Amino acid sequence: MDRVMQSGGPMRAGYGAAPMNREPTNLGDILERVLDRGVVIAGDIRVNLLDIELLTIKLRLLIASVDTARELGIDWWQHDPWLSGRDRELVEENRRLRRRLSALEQEGLDA
Repeated sequence: MDRVMQSGGPMRAGYGAAPMNREPTNLGDILERVLDRGVVIAGDIRVNLLDIELLTIKLRLLIASVDTARELGIDWWQHDPWLSGRDRELVEENRRLRRRLSALEQEGLDA
């Protein structure tokens, strides 16, 4: 028996309660589902030469909507100076601090 009938409609045998969906799913629906729930992709890349590990790269990717990410406590884009536009402030602050340091060093040499 290939299909088992239950109240939810036709089912695939061996796949539990996953009803067969006869409606086509468009890209917008898939994208909405992915962004609503989020997707985590994780992987490791290792480069070995003669059983000697030369390089290991760990990749972690989270795809989610901004709202879903905030619910998960992820909001680094708001605090990252390069993404929030604060990089110009940091560059200017760095210049001011370098000028102050140079002035202090010059005072120390003059004394």
